Amino acid sequence: MPKQYFYLLMALTMPVAIFAQSSPAAPMNLPKDAPVNVSIADAKSGNLLSNEIVVFKSRANGTEFQGLSDSTGKFTVRLPNGTKYDIYILGFHDSTSYNVLDIPAIKDNQYYKNPFNVDIQFEAPKSFVLDNCTFETGKATLQPEAYKVVDELVEYLKRKEDEKIEVGGHTDNVGKPEANMILSTNRANTVRAYLLTKGIAPDRVTSKGYGITVPIAENDTAEGRALNRRTEVKIIE
Repeated sequence: MPKQYFYLLMALTMPVAIFAQSSPAAPMNLPKDAPVNVSIADAKSGNLLSNEIVVFKSRANGTEFQGLSDSTGKFTVRLPNGTKYDIYILGFHDSTSYNVLDIPAIKDNQYYKNPFNVDIQFEAPKSFVLDNCTFETGKATLQPEAYKVVDELVEYLKRKEDEKIEVGGHTDNVGKPEANMILSTNRANTVRAYLLTKGIAPDRVTSKGYGITVPIAENDTAEGRALNRRTEVKIIE
């Protein structure tokens, strides 16, 4: 699990006095949500990260609010007061809860004048497995259910327009190593070719077959062999 560091700075609520003379004053239209300024940077280099999706999920009702970091690694979102929010950074096909932001409830004559600041230092995973990227047995032909996850990879690469990846094919140890190397290479090439048909630039995607050489589980059980038969994406840049 990569390390993440978060710094949450609490904004102050600012009361607004409403003065009445001979008749009650009309209530002021005060904002009841809180401004939240978010910045996200790489934990190692300190470089600000663009096109990162940060999600705030309300513990009160499960409502989600999200923002996309711009070229400066920042964005602003407004969140309803009176609840705590779990903070997620959305990766490829998953998200992990990293910290909590508490926005206390305020009274009718109060509002949040100063924003909450959420400064995130994030070490993104450098590789991930395309779960359910399945092929016909002994072939490099994608099964119908595999297109969903490959299409999700297309959308991820469109969002992460500066990233370059390697698509790696891996097999279990059933069969001859030479044949498995060829099969894994052909499967990786199939995924790369599909990405290119969806508009991903050729220089952003390389492919490589690893055969049986990089197992992640024991090959002596069906479960282990299933884990080893995989398509893995590595972030190159």
